[in-house]
Amino acid sequence: MQIVGDIMREKKFEMVAVNNLNPRWKELIKRQDSLYERNDDIRSPFARDYTRVLHSLAYRRLKHKTQVFFNAAGNDHICTRMEHVQHVESVSNTIAKELGLNEELTRAIALAHDLGHAPFGHQGEDVIKKLAQEYLKKDFWHEQNGVYFVDDVELLEDNQTMLRNLDLTYAVRDGIISHCGEVDENSIYPRNELINLKKFDRAGKYQAVTWEGCVVKLADKIAYLGRDIEDAQRLGYLTCEGRKRLQEMARVYNEEAINTTVIMHNMIIELCKNSSVENGLTLGETMSQQINEIKEFNKKNIYQNPRLETFKKYSSLVLNEIFYILEGFYEKYGQCVLEELAKIKFDDKLFVKDFAEWIVQYCNMDFSKIKWAKNISSKCINKKIYGDLSQKKQYIQAVIDFMAGMTDVYAINAFEELLQC
Repeated sequence: MQIVGDIMREKKFEMVAVNNLNPRWKELIKRQDSLYERNDDIRSPFARDYTRVLHSLAYRRLKHKTQVFFNAAGNDHICTRMEHVQHVESVSNTIAKELGLNEELTRAIALAHDLGHAPFGHQGEDVIKKLAQEYLKKDFWHEQNGVYFVDDVELLEDNQTMLRNLDLTYAVRDGIISHCGEVDENSIYPRNELINLKKFDRAGKYQAVTWEGCVVKLADKIAYLGRDIEDAQRLGYLTCEGRKRLQEMARVYNEEAINTTVIMHNMIIELCKNSSVENGLTLGETMSQQINEIKEFNKKNIYQNPRLETFKKYSSLVLNEIFYILEGFYEKYGQCVLEELAKIKFDDKLFVKDFAEWIVQYCNMDFSKIKWAKNISSKCINKKIYGDLSQKKQYIQAVIDFMAGMTDVYAINAFEELLQC
């Protein structure tokens, strides 16, 4: 129960929240590997996940990744991927608190949910997807890539200064891969099975296994709709017709405006009011209709806006050129590629230096004759996901992973370096 003023308000989902009384608690806090322990640690497993994500390099890079609008001009007021994540965390935590769900788990999922995003937003994701399909015969989607990154790619220094994988709990990893909010449902419920997350072969195939994960999925939608409109207006993307359409929608729903403040407030209130364990997480018929209208408006006036075509072509050019340059090294040198990269690495004009130092962390090879590689590798006790690079597909996977982790700014700088060579 929650006391608000003199009113006792029931926490409708308290009995199904993830806590140590939950019958699946041990499975939900399970990690793939044993994480080092501190005897005096006061954090819960999910609070620890939150701080591990917060301290990760992948999270820091989100501040220079596109949400919707490519910010080449450096407008300080255009939403970045990191700001979007913070909006999702704020919205989902508000909902979780009101419903009586586990706030620490909700916040951890929200903070981590977009770690798998490529540079240049969904356009960058499309480019990398095509490359993965052509060269690796596999798909690429950011929800799956998010789990892959926190499981196998992203590293964090431990209390002995050694680099380890993030190794998050099952509940948080599940929330990451299940967060796709593009599937329209009147109400959502968590799935029952604790399945192998590797079985997810497309976005939206399964709901999250926890109510907290389902909250983040809805919060993702709540967070981006209004903010995308705000950014479109700030950048002059909306025509007179588009602005009039927003005013018409506001009048129909008895609102002064359709903006971030209105959308977030109304959706949070309606979700908390209409949802129950029996009926699922639901916005109600009227709000669902309004949201679908706003989504359709955004699609027509923002996401399919002709002004984005130049950005799409540019980002495609940048990423494809970077890929073909890096891919060409293996074509030329084969399994000896690292030795050759070592010769190039000391030329500060080439981003190849960063790639060489990065890939060494994930290779299971004898670096005794390559001093710089030996020094890096000796600090890494993470998974060696690229093996000995004896197969080209191992190397291509490394290139794609390196590119997926780039920021917009880094990718552009790398592209400009290529132009000068």
